[in-house]
Amino acid sequence: MIVVRIATEADQKFAEDICKEMEESAKKRGTGIAKRAPEYLAQKMIHQNAIIALVDNKIAGFSYIEIYDDGEFITNSGLIVFPEFRNLGLAKKIKKEIFKLSRTKFKGAKIVSITTSSAVLKLNTELSFRPVTFEELPVSESFWKGCQSCVNYDVLSRNNRKMCLCTGLLYDKEKKSFIKILDKWRKK
Repeated sequence: MIVVRIATEADQKFAEDICKEMEESAKKRGTGIAKRAPEYLAQKMIHQNAIIALVDNKIAGFSYIEIYDDGEFITNSGLIVFPEFRNLGLAKKIKKEIFKLSRTKFKGAKIVSITTSSAVLKLNTELSFRPVTFEELPVSESFWKGCQSCVNYDVLSRNNRKMCLCTGLLYDKEKKSFIKILDKWRKK
């Protein structure tokens, strides 16, 4: 049985496995991903700023929310689906739930994403994210600090945070209704 829900304090037991899978997956794809410590992800679970997917009580996927620039921006970060649960549409379910949680908890925030993953680009595009220049992304040091553990950080640094191998995306709440987007996904 597949369960996709808001992560809670009780889910901290999965944090280490999630971190390991994020790193291993990035290595296999040869793409960048910001490394996170299990304690960091545990805090996201405690504060219910994460979505977890379980299959028969086994960890299957995860994503979490980051808050920047005093709540002006948030990101949906760390989307991961464990290999044995891929190709089941789980990434889309997790993405939909983290997006829904973001819009509910942080109503006025702009949702941003940076990614090298074509699958994440596709999901974000379906949610009406649009590509943006890096100047439209958060300016806070904490946002960019998350990139330091990425294999592509030198590219970002050399370009004074103006460009990287990632694509910057922004959800423009003024152009699309959140409810219309979810309705479109339900029909698929």
